[in-house]
Amino acid sequence: MQKVSLAALARQQTDLAAGAGGGHTADTVYGGHEKVLRQTVIGMKQGACLAEHENPGEATVQVLHGRVRMVAGAESWEARTGDLLIVPDARHSLEALEDSAVLLTVAKLR
Repeated sequence: MQKVSLAALARQQTDLAAGAGGGHTADTVYGGHEKVLRQTVIGMKQGACLAEHENPGEATVQVLHGRVRMVAGAESWEARTGDLLIVPDARHSLEALEDSAVLLTVAKLR
């Protein structure tokens, strides 16, 4: 068994995002391209945006700290620490409304 501190990873990724091009960084906690399930901690500085992209499979975004906005077409959802967003099965983007860290969980379609 392996234990991971999401709080520590969230702090680390948010700190790294400060110096990263685009204002965001990511670290895969579990899984990867060879697995169905993938969990990634993403740190984002306020104003950083993950540009519009396709949904790679069933996915959720859990806000570990901060506040984010997800946009899909004409709809948008804001979430803050402790909230869970169900990623729509559509092109979408994610913007940090303040320094934030999220846990992206994806079960890829085969």
